[in-house]
Amino acid sequence: LFPYSSKGAMMDNRFATALVIACVLSLISTIYMAASIGTDFWYEYHTLSPAENVSEAGRSIWEEFVSEEADEKTYTDALFRCNGTVGLWRRCITVPKNSHWYSPPETDMTTKCISFSLSDQFMEKYIEPGNDNSGTDLNRTYLWRLQFLLPFVSLGLMCFGALIGLCACACRSLYPAIATGVLHFLAGLCTLGLVGCYVAGIELLHKKLPLPDDVRGEFGWSFCLACVSAPLQFMAAALFIWAARTNRKEFTLLKAYRVA
Repeated sequence: LFPYSSKGAMMDNRFATALVIACVLSLISTIYMAASIGTDFWYEYHTLSPAENVSEAGRSIWEEFVSEEADEKTYTDALFRCNGTVGLWRRCITVPKNSHWYSPPETDMTTKCISFSLSDQFMEKYIEPGNDNSGTDLNRTYLWRLQFLLPFVSLGLMCFGALIGLCACACRSLYPAIATGVLHFLAGLCTLGLVGCYVAGIELLHKKLPLPDDVRGEFGWSFCLACVSAPLQFMAAALFIWAARTNRKEFTLLKAYRVA
């Protein structure tokens, strides 16, 4: 049995290495996902001359932007004209520090952010943004709601998978790691769905409210973190499932060999 025992030891080391790599990938993807949820740079608007846009006429726009009654069109126009950034939870614009009507234009700018309330996250989107008489745009409404819910489902699945992994360590068995891998795979699907929903929602919004000629829009680094998190989750899932299934087969063969 010595040769097979040596081989078995080699296999154990290989499984252990796969599990360590899977845990590292899972940890990195969790950090990336949490960072992307908590930051405000999912989409960025770059205006050529923000200081001029926030002049006497523009100041009323950003004052409406911070109002609780600001509708989608109002705050989107402010994002266009004031170097805005949008996250899953907040929207931000860049404005002069001194915003009084009698003050001259300034180049000293500051960032003001307003959080989306829970009711905002589930609010209906209209066919014509800002016009509640135009009817409900179901596509944008459900895309917005999904992009709010999916990241939390993804994080929850990974945390539950980590809990199962800890139980597997306590039981000294690799077989429960299959469940951990499946949960990470589902988390990856949720993250991928989140990215798809966000891209589709932005594209549909810009069809309703086209970007002005002097405004450029692009996806920010928070969005990129979510994009990177999804393949990391899939790779971790593959390693967890491979290690658990292959170890199970090796254990079955070892039992059969000893019985024989």
